[in-house]
Amino acid sequence: MTHDFRLLRLGDRGQETPAVESDGLIYRLDAIAARLDGAFFSANGIATVAAALDAGELPLWDGADALRRGAPIDLPGKIVCIGVNYRAHADESEQQIPAEPVVFMKDPSTIVGPEDDVLIPIGSSKTDWEVELGVVIGAQTRYLSSAEQAMTHIAGYVLSHDVSEREFQLERGGQWDKGKSCETFNPLGPVLVPAAAIPDPQNLDLKLWVNGTPRQDGNTRDMIFNVAHIVWYLSQFMVLNPGDVINTGTPEGTALGLPGQPYLSAGDVVETEITGLGRTRNRLVQATR
Repeated sequence: MTHDFRLLRLGDRGQETPAVESDGLIYRLDAIAARLDGAFFSANGIATVAAALDAGELPLWDGADALRRGAPIDLPGKIVCIGVNYRAHADESEQQIPAEPVVFMKDPSTIVGPEDDVLIPIGSSKTDWEVELGVVIGAQTRYLSSAEQAMTHIAGYVLSHDVSEREFQLERGGQWDKGKSCETFNPLGPVLVPAAAIPDPQNLDLKLWVNGTPRQDGNTRDMIFNVAHIVWYLSQFMVLNPGDVINTGTPEGTALGLPGQPYLSAGDVVETEITGLGRTRNRLVQATR
């Protein structure tokens, strides 16, 4: 690849069009990719985009900056999440350091854009924040023989916000999925950065602010289980398909781990950022029936 680029999707919710950003310019991708989904990644779509950029074949998108940015991929088949994957977060939430990755699932329909509203569920009193590195799978992944092999199965990385409702998660029967799968609970984006542009995913700063106040400030080097291990590990238990997303855990600084810290309420604004992956800004709004 001779161009550094980032994939994105622009337009109204449910009608987003693929695009690519390179050298500060945005180009349309709809002539070569109708969707940024599993079929795109399995067909080595990232290499196709790189070749089209090199050849100067992509049209500039006039007015792109004025359009809404959606999540940078179409809805995946699944979102797999890793819990308690930073030591300091385990300490603050009074959980033991796990001997193996803690795995749970999140409903893919929770994905929204990087500046879309996040809905506080009806009956919620403990809606919490979690900035995370998201891994997008690029090739079918099953029974990998080593963690090193896992890295060749990654299409790219995204900024992911694993919004969580702690009462639903921890006090309503012990099933984490309930506290993770409320509507709008996974802002994603603004861009997908190809794996080749992130040679070391274990040296990325993660930051989060609530109403402008810093709450989380960590680095992926502090993961208990690194990205390669997570992908290898999951492949022993499930098939990861192109376009699937893995949320790799959050550092310390959540409301759960801050005694006396209020949880999120309507009107709050949460911003997240990861080195090289951009920034999100989501306003909290009370859900209604």
